[in-house]
Amino acid sequence: MANITTATIKWRDGLPYSSAFDDVYFSSDNGLLETEYVFIAGNDLVNRWQTLEENTFSIIETGFGTGLNFLCAAKHWLEHAPADAKLTFISLEKFPLTSSDMQQALLHWPTLQPLSDALLSNYASLLAHGACTLFKQRIQLQLHIGDAVSVLHNMHTKADAWFLDGFAPSKNPDMWQAALFAEMARLSHANTSFATFTSAGIVRRGLKDAGFNVLKKPGFGKKREMIHGGFLGAQS
Repeated sequence: MANITTATIKWRDGLPYSSAFDDVYFSSDNGLLETEYVFIAGNDLVNRWQTLEENTFSIIETGFGTGLNFLCAAKHWLEHAPADAKLTFISLEKFPLTSSDMQQALLHWPTLQPLSDALLSNYASLLAHGACTLFKQRIQLQLHIGDAVSVLHNMHTKADAWFLDGFAPSKNPDMWQAALFAEMARLSHANTSFATFTSAGIVRRGLKDAGFNVLKKPGFGKKREMIHGGFLGAQS
C-alpha cells in the first residue's frame, strides 16, 4: 500500500463520492440494478455463459471502484456458467478505495454479502499482489493500479467483454480518449462485446473509429441513453 494513492471519499446521503472527480461511485437510483442493466444485460452475459463452449471467459473493466461490478458479475458467473469454467476479471483502477470505505459502500447490497465478505477478506492481498483467486478457484480477480491507457498498453489478455465504467467523461476526460479505444481494439476479438453507462459523443465516436459497432438503448434510471456493441475489426 505504500506506493498506492487511495481514493479520498466524501459521503453524501450515504453514497460515496470521489473528492478528486466530484462524481458518485454508483447510481443513487440503485447501483446494483444499474450494473445488472448496463454491464450484465448490455453484454448479454447470462445467455453467453449459459451456452459457453470455452472453459474460460475474460472481462476487462475500467474503474474497479467499490467492486460492485465485479461482485455482480461473480454472482451471475457462479449461477450460470459451467462449473468447470474459469472467469478472469481484470480491473483497472487509478485510486483504489481503502478497505474501510469499500466495506461501508458494499453495505448497500446485503444480497451480495457472502461475495462481498470474500472480496473484503482478500482485498489487502489483492492490493499488495495484484491478483487473487476466489470462490473455489472459479474466478481470478486481477486489479491493476494506474492510468487505464498505460496499464492496457502493457496487457496481452484478450477481452471477451468490456465493462467501460469509471467516472463520467465530463468528470474524467483523460480516461475517455482515442488511446483507450485503440488499446481496447488491440485487446479484442471477433466476439468481444462492450457496454457502458455513457452515450457521450466522444465515446461513441471513439469506439466507432476504433472498430466497434455502437448501439444505443435507453439508459438506466435518470440516464437518457447508454451504449453497447461489439468489435467489428481494425479500421483501415
